[in-house]
Parts: sequence; C-alpha cells; structure tokens
Amino acid sequence: MEIKLEDLEILFTEEQIQQKVKELAEKMNNYYKNEEVIAICVLKGAVMFAIDLVKNLKMPLKMEFIRLSSYGTGTVSTGKVHAVDISLPDLNDKNVLIIEDIVDTGHTAKFLMDFINNNFKTKSTKFCSLLDKKISRVTDIEPDYYGFDIDDKFVVGYGLDYEGYYRNLRYIGYKAIV
Repeated sequence: MEIKLEDLEILFTEEQIQQKVKELAEKMNNYYKNEEVIAICVLKGAVMFAIDLVKNLKMPLKMEFIRLSSYGTGTVSTGKVHAVDISLPDLNDKNVLIIEDIVDTGHTAKFLMDFINNNFKTKSTKFCSLLDKKISRVTDIEPDYYGFDIDDKFVVGYGLDYEGYYRNLRYIGYKAIV
C-alpha cells in the first residue's frame, strides 16, 4: 500500500489531539502529585506527543529518549523489536513514565516494559500511548494511559510515519480503502 497526502482522511484533528493530551496530563498530574518523574520518549514516533504532553505536566520531570522499532518498510509490524538505542540512566527507585505513539501488536511495549522491569527496581513504571489499537494486540500488555482507541487502520501524522514521511502533520490521518 502506498500512501499519498491527498489520499488521507483525517482521523483526529489537531484540536482533538491537543484536548486529549491535556486530559492525559491532568490524570498524570493527579497521580504523581509533585513527585519526580523520568519520562522516556520512544523515538521517533512519540516525539510530538511526548513534547506536548510534558509541557502540560506539573511535576519535576527529566526526559530521556530511546529508539526502538518493530516496523521494517511499509505498513506492517515485523513482530521483532529492534533496540536502536536504549541507553538509560539509573531508574532504580524512580517514577518512570514511558511515552509511546501507538500500541499495536504490543511487541514494542512488552519489550520495553520487560527491559525496564528486568534491569531496574523502579518506584513505579507507567506506560502512556496516544493511540491504542487493541484489535491488533498479540501480547498481554495494556497501556496505563492512552488517548484514543483506533480500529485496524494504518495511521500517519503527529509523529507517526509511513516510510519516514508525514510525521510533521498536525493531525492523524489514514488512507481510506475504497
């Protein structure tokens, strides 16, 4: 499947996304109160979401960035997670918030949660995803926080890409099958 800008249908507008980001941040502000948090952004897809989210968080916060991938070329997850860069500071006794763009099959989320749980004894580890595609889940992982449920669509925009393109869109779109 090839994706062209003119073929995209809007799934979530910029306004809907920003409203959801504020709602998620409010839940996290209530949960963490004023405790320090280390937010881990999963690059590259979650960068737009992570930046907007942390701008709305009120607790003391440090940011870290890691790169994982389960997509090769095209629109289908390979099912194998590739750790491109997963160097992290000491997370022992810290509140950790993982920020991801989408939980699809769940392979990436499970890999990352297992990695943190096997290497650190955190105070808390929470997983936040902008999009939750439960229909595609093949692992037993669920995000602690998520913005929108989506059905089986390949989505682009607001950090999500198709072969590196469309991350810069302010909305989330998909190609309608006609």
